[in-house]
Amino acid sequence: MTGYGLSSSIEGDSEITIEIKGVNHKFLEISLKSHEINNDIDQYIRNAVGKNIVRGKVDIKIKSKSPSDTKYFIDNKLLKNLKKSIKDNLGIEEHLKFSDIKDIPGILNIETKKKTNNKFIKREFNKALKDFADSRNKEGMKIKKVIDKKIKGIDYLVSKILKQSKKNINRRLKSYKEKVTSLIEDFDEVRMGQEIALLALKHDVSEELDRISFHSKSLNDEINKKNGSGKKIDFVLQELFREANTLSVKLDDPDSKNFALDMKLLIEEMREQIQNVE
Repeated sequence: MTGYGLSSSIEGDSEITIEIKGVNHKFLEISLKSHEINNDIDQYIRNAVGKNIVRGKVDIKIKSKSPSDTKYFIDNKLLKNLKKSIKDNLGIEEHLKFSDIKDIPGILNIETKKKTNNKFIKREFNKALKDFADSRNKEGMKIKKVIDKKIKGIDYLVSKILKQSKKNINRRLKSYKEKVTSLIEDFDEVRMGQEIALLALKHDVSEELDRISFHSKSLNDEINKKNGSGKKIDFVLQELFREANTLSVKLDDPDSKNFALDMKLLIEEMREQIQNVE
């Protein structure tokens, strides 16, 4: 699922902004962009994301300002060699000032380190991660409402097809019997019953409707679980689509066939939505 989290704060001389963006992806892929964090923070962030997110492409940007610790080092060996070289070449002993040596490569070395407040970074990251998780949960609830509505739509179509199917069977049997009796004066009642039974079986869709109702209930149970599985939901939807496809082939009544096609469309729409769910 997509998500967005943001945290920004100032503490003393330190300032930080953490932004987390997530989009759909088959696997978990974490991209961390920052020049201000050490390996300890990097590992902490990756572990925290892995505990909260199963799959998705997650981009994390960290911008921070923190005070610097600057140290100056003088290479005494080089300085000693410089003084000796002046004495040997010029014949004088020179008392060198800082301004004399500051631009000579290698003698004066500067080391600057930024003071990283790990606790501050972790705290703000956890805020951004919570914000990110909350936004994903909100999207999940929206998807759940959409799927709930479509499941009810499938159940409604099942009831319509079942009702229409019973009417069609009775109408079809009556029509078949009338045609036979009008053509044949002396016919075998037993054979007639057998043919009628075969005709009824050919157009009977009660098993398909029962299986669709079963899968519909399984789907409803799964999306209402606290830790429902997106993969399991996708599998149930595949089974639902297979049954709906078989149903549409067996039905010969135009109205019932349209109901079955509407059902297939609802299932396809749910399959598209469920790709966003873990």
